[in-house]
Amino acid sequence: QVQLVDSGGGLVQAGGSLRLSCVVSGRTSSSYDMGWFRQAPGKERVFVAAITWSGGSTYYADSVKGRFTISRDNAKNTVYLQMNTLKPEDTAVYYCAAKPSRLLIMTSQTFYDYWGQGTQVTVSS
Repeated sequence: QVQLVDSGGGLVQAGGSLRLSCVVSGRTSSSYDMGWFRQAPGKERVFVAAITWSGGSTYYADSVKGRFTISRDNAKNTVYLQMNTLKPEDTAVYYCAAKPSRLLIMTSQTFYDYWGQGTQVTVSS
């Protein structure tokens, strides 16, 4: 079993930055690929970014490419999402998630077994 606790959300003005954190506990975190997803009001949850267990490969949704950076520190069992140049359309609840590294698809939430509780990000214009 794996437990995820995400944090770091808040209210920020457009153009600002936030860093989300996700602390992983339970089974060894280093064997899991990690992802961030978000759900805006009235919309489905969508993929934002993902990183392989080694940290060697990263994946991004087109809407955040060049603005967001995902990283992980396996020694601290923590995954980060650095969000820069935030836009009002980035407003959403952000969830971190974990999936077994043997499953190769990184961008589909179907393959993620464990989820954080979510953290609210609100970007004002």
